[in-house]
Amino acid sequence: MKQARRFAWLVMLIADAGLLAWGAMAALAPDYLLGPGSKPILAAGYEGFTGRSWQELMATSPAAGAFMRVLFRVYGAYVVAFGLLAMAVAATAFRRGDGWSWWALLVGNTIAFVSAMTYDWTVGAIGPFELTEYLGLALIWGALALTAPFRAAGRPVPSPRL
Repeated sequence: MKQARRFAWLVMLIADAGLLAWGAMAALAPDYLLGPGSKPILAAGYEGFTGRSWQELMATSPAAGAFMRVLFRVYGAYVVAFGLLAMAVAATAFRRGDGWSWWALLVGNTIAFVSAMTYDWTVGAIGPFELTEYLGLALIWGALALTAPFRAAGRPVPSPRL
C-alpha cells in the first residue's frame, strides 16, 4: 500500500498541476487559452453554444463580451484555488495516509474535472486539450482505486457471532 500511495500522490499532483495551469491561463489570459479549431476557448464556447460569431457579439454588445470574459476569469481563479488545495492535500495528508484526504481528493477532483467537462459539452467546445480532462480524471480515479482505504483484499472477513 505504501508503494501504491507513493505513486498515487505523484499522479494526483501532476493531474492537479495541469488543472491549475489551465485555471491560471483562464484567469490571466483567456484570449490565449486555445479551444477547438485553435480558437480561444471563450470564443469557441460562445460560438458553439449560440451558433453566432464572437466577433459579432463584440461588435454589437462589447459589454456582454467583457462580462463573459470576467465570468471566465473568475471561473479560472476558482480552478486555481482548487488546484492549489488539491495539490497541498495530495502532497501532505494523502501522502501520509490520512483517510479523510482520500475522500476529499475523490470528491473534489470529481467535481472539478466533471464541471469542466460539463462546460465543454454544454457549449460544444471539445478539442484535443479538453480530452486531457478525461485523462486527468481517469488517472486520479485509478490512483485512488489503488489506495482505497476500504479495500478488502487480503483481509479476513470476521464471521458474525450468534
